Amino acid sequence: MRRPIAMLAAGTLVAAVLTPTGAQARPGADQHTTGATAAPPAGLVTLKPGAAKQPSGANPYLALLPDPAKADHVGWRSWLAQKGEQRAGLRAQQRAAAAAPMLADEEEPTGVRGGNDSPATAQRIAGFGTGGKDNNRLRILGTLSPEQVEAEEIEPNPEDDGAIPLAGETGVGAGRQAVTTSAEIGDGPHGSDGTGSGDFDFYEVTGTAGRTLTVDIDTPTGDLDPVVLLYTADGELIDLNDDSPEGLDSLLVHQFAADGTYYVAVIGFPTLPQDPFDSGSGAGAGSEGPYQVTISTADQDTDFFAVRLRPGDVLGASVEGSAAKITVFDPDGREVHGSPQDATALYPPNSPLPGGGNAVTDHVASKAGWHYVGVTLGDGMYDITVEAYRPGQQPRQTLFLDFDGARINTAMFGGPGVRTLSPMRAFLGRWGLTAADEDAVIDAIVAEVRENLRHDMVHSGLNPRFDIRILNSRDHADPFGQANVSRVIVGGTIAESGVPTIGIAQYIDPGNFGTEDSALVLLDVLSEPAGDDPSLNTYLTAESDRIGFVGQAVGNVTAHEAGHFFGNWHVDQFNEQPNLMDQGGNFPVMFGVGPDGIGGTADDIDVDFGEDEFNPGEGFTGIEDTLGRIAFTVTR
Repeated sequence: MRRPIAMLAAGTLVAAVLTPTGAQARPGADQHTTGATAAPPAGLVTLKPGAAKQPSGANPYLALLPDPAKADHVGWRSWLAQKGEQRAGLRAQQRAAAAAPMLADEEEPTGVRGGNDSPATAQRIAGFGTGGKDNNRLRILGTLSPEQVEAEEIEPNPEDDGAIPLAGETGVGAGRQAVTTSAEIGDGPHGSDGTGSGDFDFYEVTGTAGRTLTVDIDTPTGDLDPVVLLYTADGELIDLNDDSPEGLDSLLVHQFAADGTYYVAVIGFPTLPQDPFDSGSGAGAGSEGPYQVTISTADQDTDFFAVRLRPGDVLGASVEGSAAKITVFDPDGREVHGSPQDATALYPPNSPLPGGGNAVTDHVASKAGWHYVGVTLGDGMYDITVEAYRPGQQPRQTLFLDFDGARINTAMFGGPGVRTLSPMRAFLGRWGLTAADEDAVIDAIVAEVRENLRHDMVHSGLNPRFDIRILNSRDHADPFGQANVSRVIVGGTIAESGVPTIGIAQYIDPGNFGTEDSALVLLDVLSEPAGDDPSLNTYLTAESDRIGFVGQAVGNVTAHEAGHFFGNWHVDQFNEQPNLMDQGGNFPVMFGVGPDGIGGTADDIDVDFGEDEFNPGEGFTGIEDTLGRIAFTVTR
């Protein structure tokens, strides 16, 4: 089965977003989509030199999209990388006046592997933490020493090699460790001199769980701007790389999560195969020219360092130098956040967590003990920044649910500016309800949000200081603009807001350092006629409790958006674990539809926050405790 996710799976690396300051970049994306029916482009989009121009469509990290597979993940990663570098520069200026970090050097000798390659053998660092005598800032210097392999030169693939069934055999992973060959994009039957749909070159490799694939592209001459894609045997795109840290040539490094046959595709920016089993499925010839590719598989070096944390400590870490991935493991030895990217541009401006460099990770500790920061996917010296903070604390966090419509500057969500959003009552008729049902619907939504964001947190027992007040526009005066008040506006449409999404939050805030955030839950897609999957009407029949189901579904989406600005990333919407932070694309689960396929019946499921795998399409790896991240950071 081909999973309809966009771009990346567990254990991946995308170095495309690691473009250094001053490196050449491509023309930017079109302005954001403002119409209700417009879709983001499927091609790859990056940025103008020196600019952080916003790609098309809503930001997929912050938005609950009707179809996340259509999101421009590459463009948004490039945008995040540039914004992250800007934020890191400002944070560096702020740190200059702070106390110096403690320093640590890796004890494993250069050229050696195995000394600190797991949490069990991690190098322990004392004196770091948030206690009164501890230093909450740490700098670690070390070296990665992966296995070195020699590449065997092979003949280029005969054309047509533009699809999985036509891929050239490399033997890599099945007898050979590394091969190199020279080839050309544009010389196949679908290049600009042929059908013009776009030329692709596919290579077959064998993957072994735990080993690392490296695909290195060099283009010493010509106009080719290469992109490397990695597919599973059933056509799922699990990794890609646009630009290496050194420039426009591609460098993909991927650690296999499972044994199997995989397919490397080399393409010319910006044309992707629409179907990896069809060599003529491109949307038009992209850049073309000669290239040299080296494909290898080898053992990587991974270095772990142990630091002590207290429950509720908010850890942030970034890495510069050779390492391309940084990760955190908890005291039980579980990976709780692995990252090959810098997404700190999504933090609120006052978040103290570090950013910049090749990759950034964050974690909210749910238990005391040793936690483990690891780096991997590189060859040579690295420089890790690790910082820990207590969560942002205030007398009481308020969440305000606004059902009355609003006039709001949607630029904070990537929209066009000040817009007026219609109230929730305007959508009741589209669900077969009347104005007389408004109070009951509001009651149902508020009850669902309270259950998700208050009742479950209190009864988890994780943090006795957890506290949140949930108000709504029917029963309370609008408090937004006061200290420690965040809001979710429930109402409006894509056309009114100019933001092509179902829901979107202003920030992702591990630690809840920003306490006055906004989010939207737009109701036009959710109230379309039956037949379209995101519409609630698709699941409403004569057997349904309409008020109960609308309240349950809209309440879950509302809790999802608040979950972002209380610190959560998206988790996997296609696994067997329902979670309120599931990404879009599997809406029966988000809405709580039970096995009978009908909403508002007795078998509907209670979707909650809890432990789940990070969404593979956004590049993070590990298990996210979406309940714990809120319970420990929304605190008095």
